[in-house]
Amino acid sequence: MSTLKKLQDWGDRHHPAWLDYFRILLGIVLIWKGIAFYLNMGAFSSLMHHAHLGTAVFISMIAHFIIIVHLIGGLAIALGTHTRAFCLINLPILIGAVFFINLSTNIFRPYSELWLSISVLIGLICFIIEGNGVLSVDYTRKLKADVNQ
Repeated sequence: MSTLKKLQDWGDRHHPAWLDYFRILLGIVLIWKGIAFYLNMGAFSSLMHHAHLGTAVFISMIAHFIIIVHLIGGLAIALGTHTRAFCLINLPILIGAVFFINLSTNIFRPYSELWLSISVLIGLICFIIEGNGVLSVDYTRKLKADVNQ
């Protein structure tokens, strides 16, 4: 059995119920950050104003990718469907947010988002290991499949 499969099996067997509420909150925070990112596209417009065409297109593609991944991934994580996959997809975005975006600003200024980004990053890593839990679409689907067999 591969190491990844062993890790998934361990996470499925040792999943406390309170962790499901944290997973739902994590999904809602990702949706909220995706919406906030969309509403603050003016910051990217100023970046693209002084950039070359190729750089501007690349920045625009990354911005739209982040919005889509946060919205769809946050919804899937909150509902508990394909949680591990969407946590893995969101992981590079949060690593970039923590190390490249938030650490470059003053972390001790009021309302610094570094701590929120670190918390979401830790949550993503946690749910890559733990998986869905009992309050999830995947668990309900699995129960229905077991009953029908």
